[in-house]
Amino acid sequence: MPFEFERQSIKDVILVKPKVFGDNRGFFLESYKKSDFVANGINVEFNQDNHSKSTAHVLRGLHYQAKPYGQAKLVRCARGRIYDVAVDIRPNSPTFSQYVKVELSEENKQMLFIPEGFAHGFVVLSDEAELLYKASGEYAPQADRGVLWSDKDINIDWEIDFEPILSEKDKVQPKLSEINKEELI
Repeated sequence: MPFEFERQSIKDVILVKPKVFGDNRGFFLESYKKSDFVANGINVEFNQDNHSKSTAHVLRGLHYQAKPYGQAKLVRCARGRIYDVAVDIRPNSPTFSQYVKVELSEENKQMLFIPEGFAHGFVVLSDEAELLYKASGEYAPQADRGVLWSDKDINIDWEIDFEPILSEKDKVQPKLSEINKEELI
């Protein structure tokens, strides 16, 4: 099998480790193979691919789409290094408000599967980072929502010693306790 699937502390979030074939010419890996993903509990139809580039110290997130426009994501860092974070915002989940954080990089080539019902964010640890990610739903601007990256109730340990660079939108996102739970997946 070209992948290893590692369930995280929140079992629905899965770290995907592809098998990398490398030599002096470079490398090859499969970044997605539906049959392997389905066999390991990721039975999602991806409908949109995204590519983002960010500079050092940029923090994006925590973003999600309100129901019925929720998105599952498969995230990988093709260039640079990031901490990728998924926060459980499913109101009836036993892990509500808990998070998973993993390092994704061009070196480790790992991917993080984030199911619907999670807010997603990342912070750039290298000079630049480029993320490629698949999403199960198309972007719906009317459903675009977020949670404050520094919400003390979630208490994410971003492991950074710098002031992150944020968008104006991300500076003023509500705390999780201030969000209408009816909008959450």
